[in-house]
Amino acid sequence: MSESHIPVLLDEVVAALAPRDGAYYIDGTFGGGGYTRALLERARCRVLGIDRDPDAIRRGAPLLRQFAGRLALVEGRYSAMQEILARQSETGSDGVVLDLGVSSFQLDDAARGFSFRSSGPLDMRMERSGRSAADFVNTASEAELADVISKYGEERHARRVARAIIAARPLSQTGELAQLVERAMGPGAARQRIHPATRTFQALRLYVNDELGELERGLAAAEQVLRPRGRLAVVSFHSLEDRMVKRFLAARCGRVPSGSRHAPLGTAAPAPTFRLLPARTPGDAEIARNSRSRSARLRAAERTSIPLAA
Repeated sequence: MSESHIPVLLDEVVAALAPRDGAYYIDGTFGGGGYTRALLERARCRVLGIDRDPDAIRRGAPLLRQFAGRLALVEGRYSAMQEILARQSETGSDGVVLDLGVSSFQLDDAARGFSFRSSGPLDMRMERSGRSAADFVNTASEAELADVISKYGEERHARRVARAIIAARPLSQTGELAQLVERAMGPGAARQRIHPATRTFQALRLYVNDELGELERGLAAAEQVLRPRGRLAVVSFHSLEDRMVKRFLAARCGRVPSGSRHAPLGTAAPAPTFRLLPARTPGDAEIARNSRSRSARLRAAERTSIPLAA
């Protein structure tokens, strides 16, 4: 199996979800179907696979045939899992898995424009609709570009990169943008551990697809659909996503720091709707097999029986 088809932290995700016969699970980021397949093979359960990328849904056709009657695939956003679940005539879920970010299939397809390893159109749209990365970089102001690259890419040279983009546009190819960013960074950029354009590409992808907004809405939706003792497992690959998941679960587990403006001293913490499970990161053996797993982190929690506030 190639790197493109290796689900990250697969055993840890399955252990966190603890699949059982008769249960119903949601794979909110179906991708290559690795987590879905593992769940269906480990227990006589059913799975709803959701993905906003139509290519991912098409790739799932063989799994649909193999697990006929136990798997449903729906094109859509995982933040809409409540509505999708209702259309499936289901009332809740026993587990939700989210594998955040761009899939290996998307990265490896130069025509999708997510990566600079092979030049292709500057696209980056997961849904193949709406405003592309090229649309944004060719129309945004310098201040807008700098803000997005700084906020979503955590790039300390965001202003320098934004000025270079303004001077060079119009831009249409990923290779063009990668070379421009590398030049803007100066002669020391080539000695960095990661390619100097990595953070800029991350920022544009997150912004174009509203991935952090999707995550915020998706975590809230998972909290709504999970039954008592249902499990949530989230795999993230960079600090912005992981920080959001960590803070969400900490708040829902009643771990609001004392003195927080959200919970002043003397204010009782809300009843916990989740119970934290141990976080996991890849071991050396997995990183050796799949270098893309290096930055991954799994955070998981179990839904309590506490109802959500009206």
